[in-house]
Amino acid sequence: MSEWLGLSLLTAATCGFVLLIALLRQRRRGGADDPSETPDVIEYMTMMLGVVYAIVLGLAIAGVWEARGEADGFVHREAQALHEMDQRAAVFPAEVRDDIRGRIRDYVGYVVDEEWPRMVDEGELTDRGDELLADLRAAVTAREPQTVREVESYQGLIDQAALVDEARAGRGDSAGSTLPGLVWLGLITGAAVVVGMVFFLQIQRSARELILAGLFSALIAFLLFLVWHFDAPYARGLSGADEVFTSYFPPADPTG
Repeated sequence: MSEWLGLSLLTAATCGFVLLIALLRQRRRGGADDPSETPDVIEYMTMMLGVVYAIVLGLAIAGVWEARGEADGFVHREAQALHEMDQRAAVFPAEVRDDIRGRIRDYVGYVVDEEWPRMVDEGELTDRGDELLADLRAAVTAREPQTVREVESYQGLIDQAALVDEARAGRGDSAGSTLPGLVWLGLITGAAVVVGMVFFLQIQRSARELILAGLFSALIAFLLFLVWHFDAPYARGLSGADEVFTSYFPPADPTG
């Protein structure tokens, strides 16, 4: 089942559940239910609860969206730095150049084929990826530059290798969930309280109010889904982000 199909079902189920509870409650109480008896102070408190929860929910959405952008930036910087290393290695002798480029492709191939699925499933990087990156940096520093062009490219290779390392560390930090469990507890509890106040205020007297109550609940469910969707950037929010690597380093053609 796709995530968006799940969202549609969740939204419809939430809306239907709220409408069903409201109808059952109205049928049980019958004409004895008088919404005008709700104290003004409770209506004011309900409004304040709704405003506070909207602010918290908005901050949560902004937080996971910002984390998504940072995660995307780490991937692009890592791939771009590797590509720059691949280009700068061209000034070295064939043996050194091919060694550096071969290690770059070994690292990229491992990240795309092996490390990325584990990062998505377990939220962490692998020791093997660290080893391959260390091997790449060792290959860069193994030979002292001999010409002016090599000196210029050598320093660039060192700088780009440091950028790869930094971007990789950032990618590892962004692999897991963005929001802690306590924040999720607050978001879910707040949603239950805010929706529950709809029943406490006895807003179920007409079809219009029933529809509005259902749509309000569906909106909260949709926003919570968005927070969940972007909470794990690489697992859900950035599907296909690993294609950035293959755009710079296309897989070798087995027939070629």
